[in-house]
Amino acid sequence: MIGMSHDMDFPRGRRTSFLLCLASALCYAGAFPPYGHPVFAWIALIPLLIAVKGSTPRQAFTIGWLTGWITYALLLYWVMIVMGQYGHLPWYATIPLWLGLSAWLALFHGLAAYFIPVASRARVPLALALPAAVVTGDLLRSWLLTGFPWAMLGHSQAPWLPLIQIADLTGVYGITALIVLGNVTLYQVFFDGAPRRRSMVTLALLGLTLGYGTYRLSQPHASGSVMTVSLVQGNIDQSVKWSPEYRETTLDIFTTLSRSTAAQHPALVVWPESAAPFFFQEGSPSSQRIRAISRELGSNLLFGSPALEQRDGRPHYLNSAFLLGPDGQNRGRADKLHLVPFGEYVPLASLMPFVTKLVAGIGDFSPGTAARPLPLTTSSAGVLVCYEAVFPEIARQYCQNGSRVLVNITNDAWFGRSSAPYQHLAMTVFRTIETRTPLIRAANTGISAIIDQHGRVCSQTGLFIPAVLTGVITPGSADSPYLRIGDLFAWSALLVCIGILILQYRQKKGTNDTSSFK
Repeated sequence: MIGMSHDMDFPRGRRTSFLLCLASALCYAGAFPPYGHPVFAWIALIPLLIAVKGSTPRQAFTIGWLTGWITYALLLYWVMIVMGQYGHLPWYATIPLWLGLSAWLALFHGLAAYFIPVASRARVPLALALPAAVVTGDLLRSWLLTGFPWAMLGHSQAPWLPLIQIADLTGVYGITALIVLGNVTLYQVFFDGAPRRRSMVTLALLGLTLGYGTYRLSQPHASGSVMTVSLVQGNIDQSVKWSPEYRETTLDIFTTLSRSTAAQHPALVVWPESAAPFFFQEGSPSSQRIRAISRELGSNLLFGSPALEQRDGRPHYLNSAFLLGPDGQNRGRADKLHLVPFGEYVPLASLMPFVTKLVAGIGDFSPGTAARPLPLTTSSAGVLVCYEAVFPEIARQYCQNGSRVLVNITNDAWFGRSSAPYQHLAMTVFRTIETRTPLIRAANTGISAIIDQHGRVCSQTGLFIPAVLTGVITPGSADSPYLRIGDLFAWSALLVCIGILILQYRQKKGTNDTSSFK
């Protein structure tokens, strides 16, 4: 027992270690919008590195986990708004769920910190090991339990366009790795007595990244027909959104706002996710109203509505987007591929009959079966529904299948007046750079935006106001290496981490074998 107690004593003492964890978490969370600044990301890991110095792998994991737990508790406080205010769960349920989600995501911070002493024992440079470990943690949390790649360190750099252009080579993971390398370099030079020449490699990589970004930003947009688009932000209150009594009022709002775009003659008008809060397929008078406004404007009209599809003789509900042509006729439908756990379906529902969906709605949704682009007049659109925009592989699938415009329809009303809509928009920016495809975003309560293929937010709306955003886009070039290689960079980081573990095992085994002869 004495040995175990001693093992869990942190190298700098519990209080000092906690304060260092807190400082690291504050810097990490402070790098994100709307109140933070990207520069904080470049020092966020320095307190963590100070706290971990001299620790065992177990201690390092604990310190890293605690840092991550505080970080995500700060970043994801809006989860309580979603579950409490709109999901109608009591506070004694929302708080544990918020802290539980933060604790889950913190495991990957603990994993990254674990590699700090492990790499030292394996004699692998920290400048290689820690970027690889952080990227590996981000990769794993993007896939495990359906994935939640929210607020990676690289996402914080969305406003710095020259820096983030390498996303078309490495995805957001490459930017995260560069930030971690910057943290390691600053720590080693200023706090670990390393010679300043060690910073030369980091400065060279940063210079190459900025040079590549400047070159990419100087490239003209793809040649082709420009397209005028109008995004309609209805600002429908979540408490009445699905009320049948409010259906016609909802359509009145969207119809009136859409008519205000007539003078601009948009080729495409976009309404948000679930803008039609009924089954458009039924052909009701409400459905005919939507067809009529499309004909009146002479524009393609894309809008969100639930859909019903028979599969294997059973009905399946889908969260979908419908596209009408200028003649009001159906041009296609895109179904949401990545559903929200406990929001749109209950994982392992047969094993957890006591768990109900957080979001009251029609029933459990089913995912779509394929990323099918929708045909526009001169191009084709890939539709990302709601938080699908934070998953790079979905945008990549659409562009590989021929999409040259990305459309994100979402209802961020669930987030309330929190930082989440700003975080959501910042992550969406990376889909345009990775695919070199512009993205237009229609959000029920905001933030609606037009983003070009360089990640530049050309225009955007405010939050919780009815608005119409009209602008011109050029369909993308899709000349991105990322479309061909995907997350090769991130998977390479995983291989580096596996290699470090093997080296450490061999080092430990060799030491044990030698000691047995003494």
